[in-house]
Amino acid sequence: MIHTRDAQDALGIAERQWEFLLQDFGVALSPDKSIENVVLAGMGGSALPGQFINSWPGLSVPFEISRNYDIPAYVNEKTLFISSSYSGNTEESLNAIEQAKAKGAKIIVIAAGGKLAELAKDGAYPYFAIPGGIQPRMSTFYFLVAFTQIFEELGLAKEGSLAELREAAQWLNGESRKWLPTVPAEQNQAKKIAQDIVGKNIVVYSGPKLFPAANKWKICFNENAKNIAWCNQYPELNHNEFLGWTSHPIEKPYAVVEIRSNLEHPRIQKRFEATEKLLSGKRPSPEIISAEGDSTLKQLLWAATLGDFTSLYLSLLNGLNPTPVDLIEKFKKELG
Repeated sequence: MIHTRDAQDALGIAERQWEFLLQDFGVALSPDKSIENVVLAGMGGSALPGQFINSWPGLSVPFEISRNYDIPAYVNEKTLFISSSYSGNTEESLNAIEQAKAKGAKIIVIAAGGKLAELAKDGAYPYFAIPGGIQPRMSTFYFLVAFTQIFEELGLAKEGSLAELREAAQWLNGESRKWLPTVPAEQNQAKKIAQDIVGKNIVVYSGPKLFPAANKWKICFNENAKNIAWCNQYPELNHNEFLGWTSHPIEKPYAVVEIRSNLEHPRIQKRFEATEKLLSGKRPSPEIISAEGDSTLKQLLWAATLGDFTSLYLSLLNGLNPTPVDLIEKFKKELG
């Protein structure tokens, strides 16, 4: 059944994702002390890796992710502007890069081809060519490598970040084998979670450190499993969404997934526990996932990869092929 429904071998791609963290783009950059801020313009899976950077390794200058046609008003010649689009043809990214050019920003392009690749060549901008042939949501780790290299070589992230990422890749290889299709459900956390949440509307919660992974779960539930899903993070959700559960009968078709980290602020960890206590009987009992790894980076990679496998198994349980995103393609045509 798996091979019949997973015709494009999305599970095989998930298995190989750790290798993406070893990608060599063949591009070298020099430190640039004139950069005062960074803007990453991208959508969907091409912007998501920027959230990872905020959690790890972090930057020494202000960093904003722009998911829009227009760029922030402060962009100028001291701004590093990264245009990120897997296809290279995302209309929001194409519009944004033209604005960045007009403002004299320092531009770098990351794409698998398309019009952005042509613009990079015409403008002599550094170009990080992402390997093609997969869905954008499965290319997160390629983009993460590119971002990490860019920020370290420009002097905006700590020295040794790229080496740390490469080392974590080898560790992730061993961890992700626990979730392969050949591992039975009794020993396979990804399969067990998928079985528990099938048929439900899914809400994914985490603390700030692992929120990029929680957002990736949400995206992959949407695109792989074609399943409605939302995500939010502590402490913000305790100021609003927390109350929303009190008016929803527990029998409603929701599933709650909580991705927890022992590296979060102690008050964040206490919020998980207090929320579970106060919402007992008001929401479904959460699927609690304790992230593995001895660093924020490893926990991010571990949680993100577990989410990929879980969403793919959920897609199969939903009776669907995880790869196509036909409705998105129809939407693009509708826009014209």
